[in-house]
Amino acid sequence: MVLKDFLKSVVAIAAVSLLMLACTNSDKPAQVEQKTVETKQPNPFPFYKSIEIKPGYYFEVVSWGKGVDSVGGFLILMSDSAKNNYKSLSVEREGIITDAWNMDLDNDGNPEIYVQTSVRKNVADVNVYEFAGDFNKISFPGISTMKGYKGDDKFFVKNGDLFRSVPIVQTDSGKTTTLIKTLKYRLSGNSFSSSEVKPGE
Repeated sequence: MVLKDFLKSVVAIAAVSLLMLACTNSDKPAQVEQKTVETKQPNPFPFYKSIEIKPGYYFEVVSWGKGVDSVGGFLILMSDSAKNNYKSLSVEREGIITDAWNMDLDNDGNPEIYVQTSVRKNVADVNVYEFAGDFNKISFPGISTMKGYKGDDKFFVKNGDLFRSVPIVQTDSGKTTTLIKTLKYRLSGNSFSSSEVKPGE
């Protein structure tokens, strides 16, 4: 009899505990699982390239501009962590930056940064800046006055030299042909010169 009464007491206590627990839980506001949705921002820089000269010494070329793609600006950022030296150059641009690279065409130990742009749909141009403690702009010769030039020219580097292939449209006796001329560029005293590479050279 005592055992039966004891079991009834245990069951009653358990029932009351469960009832209290249920009431306590129902008083708490339901937990809502929150999910964080990351929105990916569009890349604000249409062009970015890092150019390493040597470990710890590099240049970064960054273009920006909202609205018309062909109008905006670009930055050249120089970092030399070994010398704790940092410089930058901000330039307005016309055209879309398509490539950037470095050379030392005049072999003076100062790197030149070449920033290639597409100024019209099929016309390329290059902006050149030599870095010798500060940025110095070097004028690059154009070819828009070359007879028969219609665009589609391309720059390329071969064996440490800078070249440009230029399609020239010629019309003779009503027949139109396209010849490819190749120009080789030289740099001396911060002045560019070019010469045509003859076939077989």
